[in-house]
Amino acid sequence: MDKYIKCSSTKLWIAGIILMVFCFTTNTFAQDSVATDSIAAATQVIAATTSPVEAGVPDTIGDLVNGVNTVWMLLAAMLVFFMQPGFALVEAGFTRTKNTANILMKNFVDFMLGSLLYWIIGFGFMFGAGGFIGMPHFMDLSFYDGGGLPSEGFLIFQTVFCATAATIVSGAMAERTKFSMYIIYTVFISVLIYPVSGHWTWGGGWLMNGDEGSFMMNTFGTTFHDFAGSTIVHSVGGWIALVGAAILGPRIGKYGKDGKSKAIPGHSLTIAALGVFILWFGWFGFNPGSQLAAATASDQIAIAHVFLTTNLAASAGGFFALLASWIKYGKPSLSLTLNGILAGLVGITAGCDAVSALGSVFIGAICGIVMIFSVEFIDRVLKIDDPVGASSVHGVCGFLGTILTGLFSTSDGLFYGAGASFLLAQLFGAIVIGCWAAAMGFIIFKGLDIVHGLRVPHRVEEEGLDIYEHGESAYN
Repeated sequence: MDKYIKCSSTKLWIAGIILMVFCFTTNTFAQDSVATDSIAAATQVIAATTSPVEAGVPDTIGDLVNGVNTVWMLLAAMLVFFMQPGFALVEAGFTRTKNTANILMKNFVDFMLGSLLYWIIGFGFMFGAGGFIGMPHFMDLSFYDGGGLPSEGFLIFQTVFCATAATIVSGAMAERTKFSMYIIYTVFISVLIYPVSGHWTWGGGWLMNGDEGSFMMNTFGTTFHDFAGSTIVHSVGGWIALVGAAILGPRIGKYGKDGKSKAIPGHSLTIAALGVFILWFGWFGFNPGSQLAAATASDQIAIAHVFLTTNLAASAGGFFALLASWIKYGKPSLSLTLNGILAGLVGITAGCDAVSALGSVFIGAICGIVMIFSVEFIDRVLKIDDPVGASSVHGVCGFLGTILTGLFSTSDGLFYGAGASFLLAQLFGAIVIGCWAAAMGFIIFKGLDIVHGLRVPHRVEEEGLDIYEHGESAYN
């Protein structure tokens, strides 16, 4: 009996344990099922919540790269546009009060008219398919493949460069040019002179054609190099300015009966100095912006290097111009120091990507010193009246900086053991583009002078262009 009771008790314990395990397992499966259903529901909620965000996320890394590059290009274009008021203030400060409104008006016209004309036809002449000149596009930008960059954005970036080339001329021909004639020759610069030489270079033309069997490769074994426009922008504007000032003739009272040059001081070095500071700042878009890309590590290194070389050249140009003027004239000249800064900036623009930091200092110093002697030579020997020194700063130093790139380039320069081929290519390109700009400038200015006359009457020049040309004065 006791044995039976013990056996039954054991069976009851076993049955109880089995029942407990069954209940626990069933409950667990039920909880897992509920949890699974909860996770599925939560996943659906999250998916529904995040799907609109994911729809706006770029599909590829390439989209992000193009976005960064586009923003960088447009930011650089803004900086280059800001150079326009810099030019206006420099020219106004170096000239007399009675012509200030005329100077300011011309700088606005440069950008307004230049933007319209370059959009309508100039951009196609520069970047369209063709040999000597690109095909006209007449406002249709569909022909241009920006390689990931929007064609409209690239048009804006190139427009501000075109306006820079046009505005250089106004300073050299200031205080005696008819406003109507100024508008006409600005049209020719914006739609013909600058776009054609730009097509030879940045537009993929013959000076930068590195294909096997091309003219430059057969002749020099290398192509012409102008990273941001020492020749393409500044030298073009400078040579046109020199020719225009020569045809126009000097201002009344500039040269005495004995032929000696007389100084005609500008009305405000304060305004001129502010303009140079603005130009210096804007040049950080002009040169680094020409990289046109900022997304990759190599782009960022290149941009930083160009920033450094640009700033060092400007500093060296200004400082050595200060020293040279101090030694030559006995006083450190502010006006020549200001132009020395600009000379250094213009000189380094061609090779800012290719020279070392030390090389940029040499280029800036050489341009700053040469600028002083160039201003004196043009004024006293050639008897060409250039009120702001644009011919020397942009023409001479743009040419010189392009040549010096052939000496100081760390990869192809003569001073780095690469031979003279690159130097000769630089010299050839600078001469060809300079001759093109000077010849076209002569034809245009001489034609306008014969047909209508470039210069205002003596009375207008003596009393000021502001009232007679615009009916208002900058200063009351």
